Amino acid sequence: GPSGGYFTLIPVRLSWTALLALGHLTYLLVGAIVFQILEREAESNNRNHFQLEKLYFLANYTCLDGEALEKFVQVILDAWETGVNPSGNSTNPSNWDFSSSFFFAGTVVTTIGYGNLSPSTVSGQVFCVFYALCGIPLNLAFLKQLGKCLTVHLGRLERGMVSQAVEVMAVGLFLITGSLLFLVIPPLLFSYVEGWSFGEGFYFAFITLSTIGFGDYVVGTDPDKDYISVYRSLAGIWIIFALAWLALIFNLGARIMEHVFLLTHPGFKNLVRGRNRVLFPLSRKLLTLAMNCVFFVLLFMYF
Repeated sequence: GPSGGYFTLIPVRLSWTALLALGHLTYLLVGAIVFQILEREAESNNRNHFQLEKLYFLANYTCLDGEALEKFVQVILDAWETGVNPSGNSTNPSNWDFSSSFFFAGTVVTTIGYGNLSPSTVSGQVFCVFYALCGIPLNLAFLKQLGKCLTVHLGRLERGMVSQAVEVMAVGLFLITGSLLFLVIPPLLFSYVEGWSFGEGFYFAFITLSTIGFGDYVVGTDPDKDYISVYRSLAGIWIIFALAWLALIFNLGARIMEHVFLLTHPGFKNLVRGRNRVLFPLSRKLLTLAMNCVFFVLLFMYF
């Protein structure tokens, strides 16, 4: 407490997970600011140039010839490659505002790379190379640590249950809640905001979280929609945590497959019995739960 005008400092112990999370967030924020500084002016110039070319084309369309048409098509392609939507106008929101730059930084470190937007300046391209070189390992370390924390909490949940039935229900509720939060509700929200069907929203989520990133569906790119300023930033945060959740699911799936292998090959049990004392009971319950989940998903898809 205060004494003689002085305050006693309380030591704060930060965990490795908290430090990684803070470092990851700081890295994304720095990347967003730098990309915005390097690319926004160039995008504005490209947008204005395209609008002038479009006005010139419309004013002279009566004397259009093949060469003029090919030139205008090339202008459209150049505008698209630099992130300028040909159907928009000069008053559309920038693709390099802070929210969009934050989203782009997230797609760089997660290696999604939609391809609909990329740095057009030499300085932006050079920065992007070094940003990815440092950001990709940081992102992998962060996702690994998040997955480890979720696995630890799941193990504690499993050990704290008093009966097998309650344990299976608790683990199932944990997995279902996380899947709804990261894999079902976001596609619904994206479908509502973007005007997509749920199938398109789920397709976008899958292509994003699998890091395929075709770029045919990207949130926050429709020039006719008025998005909130933090929309794409929130989408970027969802990508990070959903990838961590998928890492947990894949980890559990690998453990279940290991358990199935050991059940079918009893001779290998003694080799891993020591390090899997807790794994076997949990895997057996997860195997039953997974089979039930697959059954209900297939039943839902059938109807």
